[in-house]
Parts: sequence; structure tokens; C-alpha cells
Amino acid sequence: MDNNLLLEMKQIDKHFTGVHALDQVDFAVRKGEIHALMGENGAGKSTLVKVLTGLYGKDSGQIIFDGEERSFPTPQDSQNAGISTIYQEINLIPHLSVAENIFIGREPKNVFGIDWKAVRSQARQLLLDNGIDIDVTQDLATYSTAIQQMVAITRAISQNAKLLIMDEPTSSLAEDEIQVMFEKMRELVAKGMSIIFISHKLDEVYTICDRATILKDGKLVGSYDIDKISRLEMVSKMIGRDASNVLKRSVGEYEAKEGTAALLHTKDIDNRVKLHGISIDIRPGEIVGVAGLLGAGKTEFAKVVFGCDNTYTGEIEVEGKPIRMNTPKGAIDLGFAYCSEDRKVEGIFPHMSVKENMTITALSRISKFGVVDTRKQKEIVDKYIDSIRIKTPSPDQLICNLSGGNQQKVLLGRWLSMDPKLIILDEPTRGIDVGAKAEIEALIKQFSENGISVLYISSELEELIRNCYRVVVIRDGMNSGELTGEDITEANIMNYIAKNMKETEEAHG
Repeated sequence: MDNNLLLEMKQIDKHFTGVHALDQVDFAVRKGEIHALMGENGAGKSTLVKVLTGLYGKDSGQIIFDGEERSFPTPQDSQNAGISTIYQEINLIPHLSVAENIFIGREPKNVFGIDWKAVRSQARQLLLDNGIDIDVTQDLATYSTAIQQMVAITRAISQNAKLLIMDEPTSSLAEDEIQVMFEKMRELVAKGMSIIFISHKLDEVYTICDRATILKDGKLVGSYDIDKISRLEMVSKMIGRDASNVLKRSVGEYEAKEGTAALLHTKDIDNRVKLHGISIDIRPGEIVGVAGLLGAGKTEFAKVVFGCDNTYTGEIEVEGKPIRMNTPKGAIDLGFAYCSEDRKVEGIFPHMSVKENMTITALSRISKFGVVDTRKQKEIVDKYIDSIRIKTPSPDQLICNLSGGNQQKVLLGRWLSMDPKLIILDEPTRGIDVGAKAEIEALIKQFSENGISVLYISSELEELIRNCYRVVVIRDGMNSGELTGEDITEANIMNYIAKNMKETEEAHG
């Protein structure tokens, strides 16, 4: 074995019923490197990690870790060997204290049992060593997601982990919080730890990673030095075809029909919490992006437009008529639809079928005396499974068993069945692989071509650049700037954010 390798997985094979999830996969991680594990949903990334961490047994193959051939029958065996995992949904216990979370299952003991004084003091020192000064006796749930992620990292460090696996760790973090996490990752690698980094965000991969291994359909595509593979090449290898059309701008200038008025007109929207005077107009069939840092007020504005927050002041007009948005039902009656940024919590009903999830907003139209007309229901479901290419074994499949991209398509089908005039999409591709992103973005363009307006909120600037006719930049609940057509570039968007930040700093001395 190469002495520079911490981990070597050779010819790993794993079958499930009817699925060859891993097909003779090779994967190697060097000591002191950050290694991206890339691929679409279903490529085999999660299965490979679960084999490594003892959640799944391999059918065949070899795992060599830290110079020894190893077998990990349980997750505890993997942890004992020095492998720790941080998941997208933080795998800690929110209603235990920070100190308890760091030492759970391996608390310092004295003659009376758990030495709680030692638990608290050691936890505090470990966090201070990582630049985090917080009250370790408080419940973990009282702290931000960023702090919770740093607690998870601290727990891994306290376990003397040699390999840290990070699965979409930045999905709920603000840009400044991500930079803090990246700095900590660099510190850990400088001390000799290795990191496997799983992310759908190419910007992050190219910022923080040294190498990348790409999987597709359970097979190894290859391993590459990050500085020797372009984004276009990487995405093309992930999706198995030329990705030129996936990455380029796909819309031109918005072509308004003569005399076309705004479908939605908002002026000086203020809720005295996050919104302090946002004004945005959207015309029929127009895709308008909303850019801004986490906490800028993007989601809060969407919720005002959809009637989820009726405490606002300011003006809202729909097709030229003044409207007071009081309830989501009122917004739906006006032809508005809303896909939340958190589809798992606010979108899907996880233990209901694809069919039930898609038609839940249409029940009043397909039911009589409380009985669902199954023929009408089937017509709706079959139409959208076919037209937006939802991959599901059956309409009766539980939606929680679908990939993130297909769950999002079910939600889009739900709203399309209502013949909307406006769809509000809040982070519509969060946690979705690059191939599924391309399909969702193609659907959004179809909406526009069919005359449906789209309010497109995304923290990924590349998405807005590719897909929007116009982008409104907001900061601190206020308009910061607006861009159209070819002026929609990452530099211009960031200049509006930076300009506003500079003005705010100057105003406060």
C-alpha cells in the first residue's frame, strides 16, 4: 500500500434487491487531503460511505485503513478506527447540552459515575481550541446551525478521528459561516486529518478540495486533481454527456407583449423584522431572480407574497388590482404557487404516496361528498409523471423513497395541476445533483414559455445567471440593485451586495 494513503477501498461491490449499487468501485484518500466524492443522486456516493462507516456490509472487496486491512461490521467499529461523519441533517441530539453532545457515549467517569464537571470543562476547552466560546451547559438546539456544525466537528476531533466525512455540511450555512468552516477544515488537514467532502455545489468543491472521485451508476468514472479538471469536464463526467448546455445561460432578453402590465407589483414591503422596503415587479412569463446573502429577507419576502405573513405594510397589486395578502388560500385563489426552501419540512408529506402528495391541493376539484374521484386523480398524476419525467416505480410509491430531485418534481406537479399564474421557487435545487438541477431548470424555462411567471430565489448565483431574465439583489431587507440580460453576472451581483455593505459601514462610521 502507498504510505501516503490513509484509506484505500478496492473493488467494492454491493447489491440490493434488483440494484447493483456499487460495481467494483476503487476509492482512495491520501493523508492530509480534502477529497471530494462526486456524482448524481443514485451514483453510489451514499452507499460507498455507508459501507465505509459500517452501516452496510460489502458483498466483496477490500478496505485498507491506516495501513491495515479492516472490516467494519458496525458504525461503532468504524468510529473506533478513527472515522467520523458529519451529515447534512446534524446527527446530534438537540435537547441535550452542548457538552453532553460532544461526549455522549464516552463521558469521563469517576467513582460516582459520570464526572459532569469534567464533561463540561473538557467540552468547553475543546470548543475554545476551535475558536468557539459558548455556554456548553445550554441545549444544542438553542444555537445556530453553524455552531451546531462546529460542535459536530469538535466531537469528531475529540474522538481522535483520522478521517472526517462531511456530507453536504454547508447546506444551511451563510457565506461567512461557510468560510469559517472551510478555515477549520484547512486547519484540521494541516494537522494531518483527511476529509471526504460531499457537496452538490461546484464552487465549494473547487474552493476547498484537493482531488475528486466521480461515480456514476455505481461505477467509478475516475479520480482527478481539482486543478487539472475543468468544471465543464467534471459535470460532463458526472452526467455522462456534454454539459455545455447545462452550464451556459439559457435565456435571453424578456420579450414583453405590447401593453403587458405587471402580473405582480410590490412596493415598499416591510414587516418590521427582516423586510424594510422591498419593491419587486414580475410580468407574465418572466423569470425574476432574487439574490442576497442568507438573512437578507428573500424567504420572508416570498412568504409575504404567498400570504404566510399578513403583518406587512406596503403595496401589493395583482394584474393591476390592489390586494391584501392575508392567507395562503387567498394567494392560491389568485393563481399563486409556492415551493418552500425546506421541502422535507414544509413541502412533502413523507409517508404519503407520490399520488397523494401531488393531488393534495386539488382535492376540492377531484372529490365529491368527501370521496376522491380516483379516475380524475389518476389523470392528473399520470399527466405530470409523464410530462415532467418523474422517476418513480409507481404513483403509489412513498415520496420519501424518491430522490431529492424527483421529490421536487412531484411538488412542481402539485402546483402545475392548479394552472398557476405565478410560481414562487425558494431554493428549488437545494440538495439536488447537477443532472436533476438541469432538469428542474429546463422545467422552469418551460413555465416561462407557457406564460407562467416565476419568482426564483436561490443562494447559488450561477443558477440565477443561467435562468433569469432579471435579477433583483437585496440586502438587509432592502433593494440593493437590479440587473437584466447579459448584465446578470456574478461580479455584478456581488458588486451590488458589496456596494451596499460598504455604504452601511460608512453610515455607521
